[in-house]
Amino acid sequence: MTDKPEKFIDENGIRSDGRRANEIRDVKIEVGVLSRADGSCYLEFGKNKVMAAVYGPREVHPRHQQKSNRAIVRYKYNMASFSVEDRKRPGPDRRSIEVSKVSREALENQIFTEYFPKSAIDIFVEVLQADAGTRTAALNAASVALADAGIPMRSLVSACAVGKVDDTLVLDLNKNEDNYGQADVPIAMTPDGKITLLQMDGHLTPEEFKQGLEMAQEGCRQVYELQRKALIDYYSKKTEVVTEATTAEDVKKDAPEEPEDVTPVDVTEDTEETEKIDDTNEIGVTKETDDTKEPGDTKATGDTEETEDTVKAGDVEELEDSGEEVPEGGKNADETYGQMDESEEETSNE
Repeated sequence: MTDKPEKFIDENGIRSDGRRANEIRDVKIEVGVLSRADGSCYLEFGKNKVMAAVYGPREVHPRHQQKSNRAIVRYKYNMASFSVEDRKRPGPDRRSIEVSKVSREALENQIFTEYFPKSAIDIFVEVLQADAGTRTAALNAASVALADAGIPMRSLVSACAVGKVDDTLVLDLNKNEDNYGQADVPIAMTPDGKITLLQMDGHLTPEEFKQGLEMAQEGCRQVYELQRKALIDYYSKKTEVVTEATTAEDVKKDAPEEPEDVTPVDVTEDTEETEKIDDTNEIGVTKETDDTKEPGDTKATGDTEETEDTVKAGDVEELEDSGEEVPEGGKNADETYGQMDESEEETSNE
């Protein structure tokens, strides 16, 4: 732990880390950093580094904790042993239990728990590096992780602290200001100004408290804009990736399939084969016409000629007397019938 500085604010109104009294520290928010969690967020608030993960809604274990008309919200705040200069004893302590309780109450009021009866929503926050204001940083990360998990909420919850050093109100205390300052007031609220968390350590006059509340409200508004921007940027990029992948698949499906083996063919050979095919077709047509044409047996129907294959019995006798060949269905047909009659008689005699 460093020694207490002589002054926290110089003559020009600049604090020890270069900020003015009403300025917050730099904030970095990354959404969806854990693939196995339903929602996750990594947040840097100054030198604070916090990881938040949300699981659920899911089944409650043990069963006796479940509520028949709403979901239960469980919040676990933990500081890693290496998060502070002097190694912290691992495991829960009184402070972490207290921070977990007040943080759960700050978020639970904004979640539509009645949508998920007999279920649980678990929020885990791990402080990887601490530099004052870890409970407010954890709340900001948990709120974004809940939104990433798709948990229906009335609004995001944004948190910021206001304090007093050198008899001056300052926004978002750093480590030295938190350790040696005159007051520390962490506040969490919704964008419409509804306060969900307010604690105070130290002494403030009523006028100072009112002024500090206005400063904290402005700080929470700035944090909310950063939370909202991080979520919009993350899902905008995610939507673009999905859209590009879908478009690529559609183009691939619509594209004509290319033949596997393409053998080049000489144009001259194609021409000769085509001419042969044309000649064959002409010859075939002529032959069929000659065979089907018989005097008195053809009927013209448009361009098509039909041939009568049926020959009457009287015509067969005339053809036999004239010595002309008898078409099928005439004499041959009678012989066939005669043979059939003989075979039937033999069968009956047997």
